[in-house]
Amino acid sequence: MIGKKTTTEKLTALIVQFLDLSAKHLSDDVLARLKEMQAGETGSLSRKIYGAMFEDLDMAEKLNRPCCQDTGVIQFFAQAGTAFPYLEELENCLREAVIRATVSVPLRPNVVECLDEKNTGDNTGTRIPWVDWELVPGSDRLRLFVYMAGGGCSLPGFSQVFMPLEGYEAALKAVFDKIVQYGKNACPPLLVGIGFAGQADAAAKLSKKALLRFIGTRNGNPKAAELENQLEKTINSIGMGPGGFLGDRSVMAVHIEQAGRHTAALAAALSTGCWAHRRALIEIDPDLRYEIISHKRLCNN
Repeated sequence: MIGKKTTTEKLTALIVQFLDLSAKHLSDDVLARLKEMQAGETGSLSRKIYGAMFEDLDMAEKLNRPCCQDTGVIQFFAQAGTAFPYLEELENCLREAVIRATVSVPLRPNVVECLDEKNTGDNTGTRIPWVDWELVPGSDRLRLFVYMAGGGCSLPGFSQVFMPLEGYEAALKAVFDKIVQYGKNACPPLLVGIGFAGQADAAAKLSKKALLRFIGTRNGNPKAAELENQLEKTINSIGMGPGGFLGDRSVMAVHIEQAGRHTAALAAALSTGCWAHRRALIEIDPDLRYEIISHKRLCNN
């Protein structure tokens, strides 16, 4: 029992460190795409906006502070092996880690209880931190994504069920309408996640999971991959640019995830990530050795 408590404490402390890293440093793929986008901009103002972003990232590293004051509402996506020895304790570890990280990082307390409209003060609350579970039979490892869902980048989000005769055209029009209406409030350039399914809840979850994919990857379905490419070009043509101050490119990438649907319904959902897309991935083995897959440039034990 003492040994179990000791290792559970070690796991919690590791997740606190992981949250600290996630809040202060962008992942390798996001940082590389921002540099690429800065180099490709033709307007002087848009290049200056990117310059301000990179200055912010440099100051966050030097001052050891979060790179954005809105450290979001913490969401975890756990791909947990059924043989991972800390499976039963994991959710409590995640919750305790968020409480500690709120003080040590520090994370801004953002969680307000719905209906009561009262801030909990420690970034936990009813079903928060949100934990999405995906069990992996026979595995003894944990792959854990964290996503810091900020207020601005959550504004364009929606999930809607369309009549089948409306087709994908209506769904994509709804996506464009939301991005045009709220995209500038979500701190572009954006990472755009789109989910297609038969139900609103499934599409919403898939649109968020699309944000977890690394930039540069494509959907395994050729039609979906081509649609990702077309949508990226089309949304870039809006000219929203970095920070919403106009520019040649408005999105870092468009990712689509899909599930089978009922013949009589098509659900589509949109989730967006801001330029400071704080998404990170760690893989932990049964002995609590780990690899931070998203931030290889910075650390690994």
